[in-house]
This record gives sequence, C-alpha cells and structure tokens, in this order.
Amino acid sequence: MVAIENVAFVFVAGLLTAIATGLGALPFFLVDDFSDRWNVALWGLASGIMVAASLFGLVREGLAYGSAALLVPGVLAGVALVEAADRLLAGYDHSPKQFEQAGYKKLLLILGILTVHSFPEGVAVGVSFAELGLAGVPPAETVVVYGVTLPVLAVFMTVAISIHNVPEGTAIAIPLRSLGVSEWRMVWWAIFSSLPQPLGAVVAYYFVTLAKAFLPFGFGFAAGAMVYLVVTEFVPEALEHGRELEHGGKPELTAGVVVGALAMVPLAFV
Repeated sequence: MVAIENVAFVFVAGLLTAIATGLGALPFFLVDDFSDRWNVALWGLASGIMVAASLFGLVREGLAYGSAALLVPGVLAGVALVEAADRLLAGYDHSPKQFEQAGYKKLLLILGILTVHSFPEGVAVGVSFAELGLAGVPPAETVVVYGVTLPVLAVFMTVAISIHNVPEGTAIAIPLRSLGVSEWRMVWWAIFSSLPQPLGAVVAYYFVTLAKAFLPFGFGFAAGAMVYLVVTEFVPEALEHGRELEHGGKPELTAGVVVGALAMVPLAFV
C-alpha cells in the first residue's frame, strides 16, 4: 500500500516544477523583450541539466536496481512515448496565443494536449521519488527537507525539471507579450502549461512503488524520455531562437549545455 503522505509529497514536488514555469515570465515585469542570446543560453542550460541528470541520476540508479535488460527497454519505451506524443499533437495548434483566445471547451483540449506534452517531465520527477519511504536506503543517498527524509535523486530531479521549466515559461510568455497580455496573466498561463506535471509525477511514483521489480524499467523510461526531449525539442528550440545570431547561436547553446551539465556533476558522486 502506497502511503498517502508520500503521494502528497510527490504531488507537491510536481507542483513546484509547474510553478517554476511561471518564473520564466517574471523578466517581463522588468523588460519588454528578452534577447535571443539569453533564450539560446537558457535552452542550452536546460538541455545540459536534463541530459546530465538523466545519465548521472536516472540511468545510474536504474543500473543499481538491476541489469540493463530492463533499463534499455525502459529507455526505448520513453523515446517511443515522446515520439508518439509528437505525432499525436502534430495536427493541433496549442501555441500560447491560443490560451488567451480559447473558450472553455478549447481550454480543456489544450489542457489535454499539454498533459501529453508535459507527462514525461512529471514521470521523471515521480520515478526519482521511488525510494521515498523505503527501508534500507543508505543515509548518504538521502537528505532531510523540512523533517522529511528524501532521496537525493528526487531533490536533484525536482530542481532540474524546475530549472528546465524556466525557459519554457519564457518561450510561452514571449507571444503573449505581443498580444498585450498583462505580466501576471503571462505568469498564470506559463504555470498552466505545466500543470499536468504533478499528475504525471503521482502516476509514475504510484506504479514504480507497486512494482519495485520494474524500477530499472521506470528509471530507463524517464531517462529515455528526457534525453529524447532534449534532442528533438530543446536543442531545435534553441537553434530557432539563435538563427539570427552569429554562428547561429551555437556558441551560446554550447556554453549553456556545459554549464547545465557541470551543475549536475555532483549527482555523479552521491
């Protein structure tokens, strides 16, 4: 039986990652525009963080629980989920401009689309909490937060997804700014775009705790989805913002990736 307090804690962690998306709109309280150079660097930072957290955290943890025989199929399943989601959403317009113009029914459709789009990020958070409440976890792999003993991996992944969500929030706010949307409403729509993540976190946590034998598959699934998202969405998004910059924004992207990856290096030594 999964403890309800653990599920609640995982939901709060997922909610924090969603709220972090709203931080991406905060610069518009101070400036009217956000330079392409900074956008590229932020996407690079998010990419470096996600790849490093997936390799140092999720993949390593999956191998610690079992062999590659379950991890590799999990990675492939994560890739397949993201690819299927992209194909499913290809015919739908869910750009931020639609948020302001949507009626109730269209908002439900947009929320459904965002659920498919944001689910892998929520899964990564939920899977990282797999050791929450388990006996026998080495103290070196846990940290106490407000009196609750948490897996270090869970803290790292929650922080990593939160940081990754900031440039997503900025990307959402930019077209809303062009529509004359107020700053606080931009913050709200940015958070709205990531609200499915707490749901994904809870669902993933529930299943990996019920089937602990399949933990390597779960860790691999989250890692595969995250790395594939970086390759197919984050990097192309960065290059799109940087196409008018010198060298196409590749130096800024590379610098962001390196800084993001180095920020996650401590995870390799936990």
